[in-house]
Amino acid sequence: MHVTFLGTGSAMPLPDRVQTGLLLEPSSGGDGHDQDSETDENDDRRPLLVDCGSGVLHRLSQTDVGYEGVASVLLTHHHLDHVSDLLALLKARWLAGEDHLEVVGPTGTKSLLDDLLSIHDYLQDRVELSVREVTANEPFEVAGYAVEAYETRHSMPCLAYRFGDAFTFSGDSEAFEGLANFADGSAVLAHDCSFPDEIDVSNHPTPTQLGEALSGCDVDRLYLTHLYPHTEGKHREMLDSVEAHFDGEVRLARDGLRFETPE
Repeated sequence: MHVTFLGTGSAMPLPDRVQTGLLLEPSSGGDGHDQDSETDENDDRRPLLVDCGSGVLHRLSQTDVGYEGVASVLLTHHHLDHVSDLLALLKARWLAGEDHLEVVGPTGTKSLLDDLLSIHDYLQDRVELSVREVTANEPFEVAGYAVEAYETRHSMPCLAYRFGDAFTFSGDSEAFEGLANFADGSAVLAHDCSFPDEIDVSNHPTPTQLGEALSGCDVDRLYLTHLYPHTEGKHREMLDSVEAHFDGEVRLARDGLRFETPE
């Protein structure tokens, strides 16, 4: 599959990092390098948006898929920096003539949409809206992708998602052994690494904490994402801190980065 980082920032976005969002697209396979490739016409998977924070709709409009081509959204949790553009996406699709949107996420996702639409009631019934709630340890399918979910350690209920052996996304989470085991065997892991080592933080990991948790974990490539402004000027030392404990390749995610996972 292709994965595009639409937003790699946090609740405190930067000029070149909007809030969280990833675009998954099917592909014909590949060697895991940052590249483009032809789509397999026999693949029944469709574009899938994972999280939809502020700025993600604009980033999505810059892709070939566009917001017109994304009919399914998968939410890790309901913090604003992961859902702020959700209703804006619904409106943009309506105005573009698209007639449906599927939103999948953890418990409370239906209440979230109901509450948003109760305030913006003119958007009620503009598109056919399908909302589905999922839980950890119960595999499900969305947009043709087989997905496993795992409960993370965050300040509100949050799910990490694994897409076979190709890709795992941590959502927001502290680094811990259970999540490392969940990602073990993935070709690529994108993991929250919000702050540099000198910041005393909970609900998110520092680079050393992440590297220690992933020590011995069989992941080929790790992307650090969900970066707060506190990480500016410290990217190299963050990579070094993770690499001191983790044997896989470590890279920093950036908005617009698109890569292909082996399948």
